[in-house]
Amino acid sequence: MTERLADVSARIDGIRQLGAVVNAMKGIAAARASTARTEIKAVDSYAATIATAISDALGPASPASSAKTSDSQADGNTGLLVFCAEQGFAGAFSERVLDSIEDDLSATSLFLIGTRGLSIAAARGLDPVWSAPMSSHTPGIPKLADQITKAIYRALGEGRFERMDMVHAGWASGQPQVVRQALLPVDLSALPPPGAIRPLTQLPTDALINSLSGDYLHALVCKAALHAFAAENEARMEAMSAAGSQITRELGEFEATLRQVRQEAITAEIIELGTGTASARGVR
Repeated sequence: MTERLADVSARIDGIRQLGAVVNAMKGIAAARASTARTEIKAVDSYAATIATAISDALGPASPASSAKTSDSQADGNTGLLVFCAEQGFAGAFSERVLDSIEDDLSATSLFLIGTRGLSIAAARGLDPVWSAPMSSHTPGIPKLADQITKAIYRALGEGRFERMDMVHAGWASGQPQVVRQALLPVDLSALPPPGAIRPLTQLPTDALINSLSGDYLHALVCKAALHAFAAENEARMEAMSAAGSQITRELGEFEATLRQVRQEAITAEIIELGTGTASARGVR
């Protein structure tokens, strides 16, 4: 009985320690997700400002020319920039993202971000042409975006693809949602309409558009990375909440077992004492 009591007590201590770890992971994920959501607003504003500048520089003809360009390159080789999870304990986060592109992988140059996602992709037999770990903190995302855009330009120059789409997870209504959008060529039809007054520029239009397009590409990658970063940590919060609920249930069950074992031990001692007393009286 004493050994069983010690075993149950040790199990309860272990569950409590696991619960402390789960709560710590949940708190870290919540802080990171909150920071990312705040910074997403700034990147959204930055990307929208550049989009407006491109639209104003091109003038009223930009949406039509964009649609024509997209149609002409739709049949070319496609690249996919995919953001998956960097770490584990995020449920089926990476699996959902990879499932969404399963039908596009036969003729696709895959660029994959996220160490955990890379291991899952390898288990599925996928071999990205380029990969990188996701930044563990939001201040490192602009540097990651630099690495991604350099890799994209290098592969584009090598003729690996003619157009590229970007796939990442977002978070809405408590559920992850996979988002896919065109990255290259720039989808000018998605830009806001140009202003009524053409801006005064000091650079040739082609040079200005090339410069703005590079900044816009970088902003879009930063935006997608932040959304993926926030969604991964939201998914981790969800997974840790579920784990915390399970730990609470198991802890309650083991504490009930501990009370029962203690009661059985007390009862056994009372019976033993009673038996000993009766035996002593009989001897007299």
